[in-house]
Amino acid sequence: MAAPKIKLYTNHGCPWAHRAHIALAELNLPFEEEIIDLKVPRTAEYLKVNPRGLVPSLEFNGEIITESAIVSNFLADEFPSHLLPPSNAPGGALLRVKIAFFADTFISKVNGNFFKALFAKADDEVEAAVKEYVDQVVKEVEPLLTNAAPFFNGSDKLTQAEVLTGSFVVRLFTLPKHGLIPESILSDLSVKAPNFYRWGQAVSKHPSVTGIYDEEAIAAGTKERLAKLRAA
Repeated sequence: MAAPKIKLYTNHGCPWAHRAHIALAELNLPFEEEIIDLKVPRTAEYLKVNPRGLVPSLEFNGEIITESAIVSNFLADEFPSHLLPPSNAPGGALLRVKIAFFADTFISKVNGNFFKALFAKADDEVEAAVKEYVDQVVKEVEPLLTNAAPFFNGSDKLTQAEVLTGSFVVRLFTLPKHGLIPESILSDLSVKAPNFYRWGQAVSKHPSVTGIYDEEAIAAGTKERLAKLRAA
């Protein structure tokens, strides 16, 4: 069987596109890459690929697939592995549901508070968003990681749960040291949500997660955006 032809339209600074990179790294799939500049209007050529102008977009044997979760889940389904079991495997359907619920919970209940804290203009807004982040992790996510070892559901390898959340977790564990968000968010999590904290440490150090992550460039770019936001 011929190897699939895969092309990823991406931007290494985008946490949503980062999801696809984690999946491709874990699946050890060769692919062509085209970097899309998100600081300028999208080209007419790229808008033909993805009329929404977003990344990632995946070209797979001539078919275009868009939206980060859809792209990442497609790859996991197309190439069954430790990331995500087939639904007809013993226990597969249940584990898929658990992973989907975990990823949805993290993104819908927790993740938005990080970006609220990151881009808030006033100190009290930052503090409120940090508190809400920690509170929601304690309430919603911590109970889902009781058997992490170190990854989701007792796995010693990344799962699709980490594919869909790892790009955000690595930012949580690295950007505070650059003064972009209070370091108290991590100290609070270590005490109030130890399962999450241990899991997050493991995720944020994994080579498939850190592979395209340029911490210094991300921090510098975020500081630039913040400066423009606060000057407006």
